[in-house]
Amino acid sequence: MEAYKLWVRRNKEYVHSLESLANGLTWLLPERFSSSEIGPEAVTAILGVITAINEHIIDTTPSQIHAGHPERSTFPYSLCISALKDLETLVEVAAQHYYGDTKKWNFIAATEAIKFVVRLAMFRNSGYRMLQQGGEIPTIEKTSAVSSSQSRPGDFRKPGFYNGPGSLRNNFGQNGWNLEGRALSALSRFGENARMVSDPAWLRRVQQQNAIMESIAPKAEQSTLSSILSEKGVHGSLYLMGEILFVARPLIYVLFIRKYGTRSWTPWFLSLAMDLVGIGIFPQVILSGWGSEDHKLQYTASEKDELKRRKLLWALYLMRDPFFSKYTRERLDKAEKLLEPVPLFGAITAKVIELIVGAQTRYTYMSGS
Repeated sequence: MEAYKLWVRRNKEYVHSLESLANGLTWLLPERFSSSEIGPEAVTAILGVITAINEHIIDTTPSQIHAGHPERSTFPYSLCISALKDLETLVEVAAQHYYGDTKKWNFIAATEAIKFVVRLAMFRNSGYRMLQQGGEIPTIEKTSAVSSSQSRPGDFRKPGFYNGPGSLRNNFGQNGWNLEGRALSALSRFGENARMVSDPAWLRRVQQQNAIMESIAPKAEQSTLSSILSEKGVHGSLYLMGEILFVARPLIYVLFIRKYGTRSWTPWFLSLAMDLVGIGIFPQVILSGWGSEDHKLQYTASEKDELKRRKLLWALYLMRDPFFSKYTRERLDKAEKLLEPVPLFGAITAKVIELIVGAQTRYTYMSGS
């Protein structure tokens, strides 16, 4: 195992290229969205788990961990969450095949419940810091240095500590990023945000770089639930509420689908409301005039990017039933009929729509976290 870890760490760019190629080829597997798709989904899930393991090996490279600052916990929360997300579609397909459309939601709910517990544990273990990519990115504690002019975004420690050297991050971002990061930084914000959603592996690497850059100095005292509530008051309570809503939403959404079905608007509206309220809380924590300056919160660059990512995921509601069946599918059918007579474009459009419809039945319900 150690030999494999060493090989992955030495050839990480090559490993990333192979993973991207393999994951792309899985979309071309036959019968991917047919009634007998357990085999293709098993291949996809295995590749996803291998990718998650390789990312974890790269992220835990000893040279990337600052000397003298061991990790707070050896439990690989991020790896566990990534593996669960890769396996949940296989769980759904197998449950549907063997137990039917109705009972499959019992297995999906059980999977989401496990993810909920792991995310809560990760949230607590990290000192109640905002989860990145739904917990798929390790939450590395930021560092502290005495400063009176800046405070750590999302930090709940006592004022007077500066955690996460922004100026160092900016200088490093100009000169120290790899070629991929520097090239992508030149793209428009829309393009960057779109890729964050479409290419989570790329985002994990970039956010991991940011996290490493923000963990160079000695650690400050870790926040606890009582310290957050006592030191930050209403702001801390709102922050916790927003993050817990984000963590709990997928489980509640699946439980309501299990009870009311995918054709009901109740799960759709409830999930959307939880997202709107949860995301709406975070800017209010900063912008509201409640309390003194010591009680107000700010966010790091990576946490601001995470909030943008969560907002972009609202687009998935266009792909979720009953909205998809009543509105989105109709637009897609019209586009397919319109472009069908056009050579080449008609065939490409039909294939794209086929993939969209197939993905809608699986990946939109459990995505967005």
